Amino acid sequence: MSIPISVSNPDLARHSTELFMDSGFSPLCQRMGAMVAFDRFEDFTRNFDEVISCFADPPSESPLFSEARSTLYEEEDNKTIQEEPIHILNTAIRWAGHLEDEELVPVFRTFAQSKKNILVDCGLRRITFLIVQKVSLLSSLVRTQFAEDRIYRHLEPALAFQLELNRMRNFDLTAVPCANHRMHLYLGAAKVEEGNEVTDYRFFIRAIIRHSDLITKEASFEYLQNEGERLLLEAMDELEVAFSNTSVRTDCNHIFLNFVPTVIMDPSKIEEAVRSMVMRYGSRLWKLRVLQAEVKINIRLTPVGKAIPIRLFLTNESGYYLDISLYKEVNDPRTGNIMFHSYGDKQGPQHGMLINTPYVTKDLLQSKRFQAQSLGTTYVYDFPEMFKQALFKLWGSTEMYPKDVLTYTELVLDSQGQLVEMNRIPGGNEVGMVAFKMKLKTPEYPKGRDIIVISNDITCKIGSFGPEENLLFLRASQLACSEGVPRIYIAANSGARIGFADEIKDMFQVAWVDPMDLYKGFKYLYLTPQDYTRISSVNSVHCEHVEEGGVSRYVLTDIIGKDEGFGVENLRASGTIAGESSIAYDEIVTISMVTCCAIGIGAYLVRLGQRVIQVENSHIILTGASALNKVLGREVYTSNNQLGGVQIMHNNGISHVTVPDDFEGVYTILQWLSYMPKDNRSPVPVTATSDPIEREIDFVPSKGPYDPRWMLAGRPHPIVKGTWQSGFFDHGTFMEIMQPWAQTVVVGRARLGGIPIGVVAVETRTVEMAIPADPANLDSEAKIVQQAGQVWFPDSAFKTAQVIRDFDRERLPLLIFANWRGFSSGMKGDLLFAEPESVRRARL
Repeated sequence: MSIPISVSNPDLARHSTELFMDSGFSPLCQRMGAMVAFDRFEDFTRNFDEVISCFADPPSESPLFSEARSTLYEEEDNKTIQEEPIHILNTAIRWAGHLEDEELVPVFRTFAQSKKNILVDCGLRRITFLIVQKVSLLSSLVRTQFAEDRIYRHLEPALAFQLELNRMRNFDLTAVPCANHRMHLYLGAAKVEEGNEVTDYRFFIRAIIRHSDLITKEASFEYLQNEGERLLLEAMDELEVAFSNTSVRTDCNHIFLNFVPTVIMDPSKIEEAVRSMVMRYGSRLWKLRVLQAEVKINIRLTPVGKAIPIRLFLTNESGYYLDISLYKEVNDPRTGNIMFHSYGDKQGPQHGMLINTPYVTKDLLQSKRFQAQSLGTTYVYDFPEMFKQALFKLWGSTEMYPKDVLTYTELVLDSQGQLVEMNRIPGGNEVGMVAFKMKLKTPEYPKGRDIIVISNDITCKIGSFGPEENLLFLRASQLACSEGVPRIYIAANSGARIGFADEIKDMFQVAWVDPMDLYKGFKYLYLTPQDYTRISSVNSVHCEHVEEGGVSRYVLTDIIGKDEGFGVENLRASGTIAGESSIAYDEIVTISMVTCCAIGIGAYLVRLGQRVIQVENSHIILTGASALNKVLGREVYTSNNQLGGVQIMHNNGISHVTVPDDFEGVYTILQWLSYMPKDNRSPVPVTATSDPIEREIDFVPSKGPYDPRWMLAGRPHPIVKGTWQSGFFDHGTFMEIMQPWAQTVVVGRARLGGIPIGVVAVETRTVEMAIPADPANLDSEAKIVQQAGQVWFPDSAFKTAQVIRDFDRERLPLLIFANWRGFSSGMKGDLLFAEPESVRRARL
């Protein structure tokens, strides 16, 4: 209750006080409050006793008092009702001289703390000072010993309650100024023990949606939907500005929207509307690292129904799966506290938690996930869930989803270096390689098919290959070969691990040829006797003892290192898994997906597996651009994408397909697997088709040049709008591979009557082959070479040979639409009668 008190009229003030204390005017057990106004702060201090008398003799205990207390979000659970102050005092000061906020704060704090005992005895919870002259709002809370909590500065106290600022109490908050007055933006730094570095920074942006006319009648759902989308766009705008003005990297950013009006609607309608809205702006939200959002709204199921407080929680921590949980706020009959209770059949993670539960800080899993995502890839333990979501997309209708569409176990090395199946928490790996054995229930194998998935963990030593990583890769690949099931390799690595013996880094000395002229070089590296004594027990180095100039020295001959796995042993083990990949390609289906980067041995493994899916903004290289620039002695390459990006690897046939992100890459893996048998002993999977087997092929090739894809897959009818002109294969089943490379040949997989087929067709039109300039050669120039249709050139002959090998190992029937005129000319230099290179390539 707000009671206006004018100190300019003491009689009115006393009358108002008496009126307030009259039980006939105000029912007992209500939360009390006073609003007072003064010209100056000195006037308030002089009349303080009269103001505080409003709160003398607080009302006795009753059920209403308990109910009022249960709505407070800032109470401590171990306090009793009588110990918890609930009253408030709002004081307006018209003039405060020329003092700034930082000068006023100690004045107000000193006064409030001097009256602390009186304020506590009268049950005062908060004092708020409004400086009318500057429109400044300063609040002092009892829980801070009546010192200002800066997070509430310039914020209406009731507004802070609706924004639920206290739920961010695990973070040290800094208010970020916003151009939009409806937005409240805070930069949170996770609270850590003194001396520890803060690594968890995140933005919290919060807003309240009210009626535009500020009336409290039922709001229409359409209004709230439109207003909610408008606020979401405004929130993203403010986040973009904040991103450019902060020096720390934020993650797990959070949006909170509080819908004040009550609406009549079905709660499931909220979920549909919010999901549609998030999907529209998903890429922008992901770029802003908004991984969590919360919506609060009061609804009625019917016009006369009781209002139900509803909460909607959204999380998208992996970047490809939006999880939505719906709750209602209920009173716990045992404790009287308000908690979340799942609404509907799905029980979300917040079920049973108090509504004032603070937001948790980032855990180890979230830190690793952020690290991987910052490098442009997916955290390795998120891939099983990604396969699951891709399977749902593959099945299409939710009614067709089988039970347990994906089950998996992790493959771990035991103490003897053998694989064992183990279920452990994500992030429990100690090496930078993780393997899974998965059972997928797909439309062509509804009872399930097994695959082995091997992936680098880029958060562990940058995904580099050491002896243990190589051994795990080797054993998992051997398991796939022994069971005859497909081997999927997800590459995100930095190549073989090359390290340094840190224990001697600060010990070794240099014996220079001429200490006065270092350019003459050095004779040897050595250790002093004291350092050699310290290091010799760990067998980290081999040395020879010498005496030079009467000084004893131990010349370094070998640096071994006390730890295993940072020297040439990594290269030896890398050669082993390269040989294993060559064997695996001949025996089973091998598919690789490159995400982020594949360097050195990682690039070799991808190439040896042949079937490559490359994610955009990833690269496949043997040596990085910076190393090549040093060798060349000048800045030639600006990025690794110039060496092995999609514009290089897709155009030269190394990458069969490119995809925009990891999820689409996993989905493409499942699409490829749908054409392939479940193991190397089974026939190809035959599925039902919507196209009749006995059907006419509508497209008829013309005598002139035409797109052979029309013949293979069909096309929209050129004359009859809205109809499809069918091609040779079942509708929608042709998947082309290696499209931009060697374009005089068109290759891919398709289905004919539900039977998977490998396809080789001939391009009848003249195509252009782009030969880029070599940045390292100043004399080279980009060229465009014309290639005639129906001709085997060296690249198209090699492409044909490559896919025939792939289809043979996939056990696919091969269908070649032979329409060649022959091989290209073999003249090179003066060798007029040399065998055409295209013939040699076709023989490979």
